[in-house]
Amino acid sequence: MKRTMRAFVVAVVGLLVTAAPPLAQQEKAKQEPPPAGTPKDFTLPKPARFTLPNGVAVTMVPFGQVPKVTVRLVVAAGNLYEGKNEVWLADLTGRMLREGTTARQADALAREFAGMGGELTVGVGPDRTNITTDVLTERGADAARLIAEVARQPLLPPSELARVKAGLARDLAIQKSTPQAQAQERFHQAIYGEHPYGRLFPTEEMLGGYTIEQVRAFHQARFAPSVSRLYVAGVFDAAAMERAVRDAFGSWEAGKETSAAPPPSRKPERQFALLDRPEAPQSTLYLGLRVPDPSHADWIPLQVTDSLRGGAFGSRITTNIREQKGYTYSPFSSVNPHARDAHWAQVADVTSSVTGAALKEIFAEIDRLRGEPPSPEELQGIKNNLAGTFVVRNSSRQGVISQLAFVDLHGLGDDYLANYVKRVMAVTPGDVRRVASDYLKPEQMALVVVGDKKSVEAQVAPWATKQ
Repeated sequence: MKRTMRAFVVAVVGLLVTAAPPLAQQEKAKQEPPPAGTPKDFTLPKPARFTLPNGVAVTMVPFGQVPKVTVRLVVAAGNLYEGKNEVWLADLTGRMLREGTTARQADALAREFAGMGGELTVGVGPDRTNITTDVLTERGADAARLIAEVARQPLLPPSELARVKAGLARDLAIQKSTPQAQAQERFHQAIYGEHPYGRLFPTEEMLGGYTIEQVRAFHQARFAPSVSRLYVAGVFDAAAMERAVRDAFGSWEAGKETSAAPPPSRKPERQFALLDRPEAPQSTLYLGLRVPDPSHADWIPLQVTDSLRGGAFGSRITTNIREQKGYTYSPFSSVNPHARDAHWAQVADVTSSVTGAALKEIFAEIDRLRGEPPSPEELQGIKNNLAGTFVVRNSSRQGVISQLAFVDLHGLGDDYLANYVKRVMAVTPGDVRRVASDYLKPEQMALVVVGDKKSVEAQVAPWATKQ
């Protein structure tokens, strides 16, 4: 019996060995992933759009099957509308909106949102203030009414102003202590000058001096129906939601509006700054320039170009100074849109001793892309990645609303989202080279280095003068 079993085992092993492909083929199969599928277009149910007589624009879109709904009011009340001595006044106003309404105190307001299965969030950005909640489907109409109450009838209690300012002051101190924020602030000053986009941080004295009267004045000036858009996405009763929206926002009276500062003029010249951070083991590199905004025909080719050069993890700059040379852990670049404006930036934290070498490689990769188109295979991988992440990014209620608000801010039209993947996949190697040549001009870039001056000054000297 044992002899029979042994013969059986030997026979089975022999069969497996005979059936198995050679080791070299197995290793090749491990190294070569299966080919990527064709990226799918982003599809969204047709939104219902209407505008109230007072100017509030409403977009409602059914999305998903989870019994929840997101309601977001987007108001043109971001940092763009601050005066020269009002940096972060929009942020302060946004935080004060959470401190209750004329109908209920802050704790009662928080309990009301919690009872709907959500919470109140207020986010302030360069262009807009977003007031958002995500609640159970059956409470969606109530959430819309409560959002209107927060925006229209905030309490703005003087008793809470000092505490809220202290929280902002802590945030300011933390951000200003990092080399990344220091570099970003100087970079924005270089490319935007005295425009609001060039003012990232207030001084401690400026922030501490704000009064409740200033907060109330900012709210009265900027929170108006004609500059507000309401978005609803998820599972909800469309008829009930529309009735609630019309009831809650329809009587909102227009206030006195202030206009935004016009886009600043571009400075087509090299700008350089070295900020000393004594004994720092790393240098923070921040470089870039203004580029066309999302309404331009080259916006999507520019995104593809950025992803290939530095915006994706498998980009050229990551492969070069991270994988091959080990100068840095996580370099990245991005195209950053604002209302009527955008800029491109490359950021990297590199070991101090290779600051100059890293800059040399960064600019070499820019010149390489400006001089020769990428291969079709390299470009195809980048386009697949960009198209795929776009669809994933829009796979939530909040993601859908963010994209709809982006389209409205830049006036891109209803077909932008539906055609985005097609337009990405249509970008050619020649488009990438042309876009890099037209817009990524090293001689016009601002460059900021934050690091140990003693260690890096000589290294960065070749870029310290206008070229």
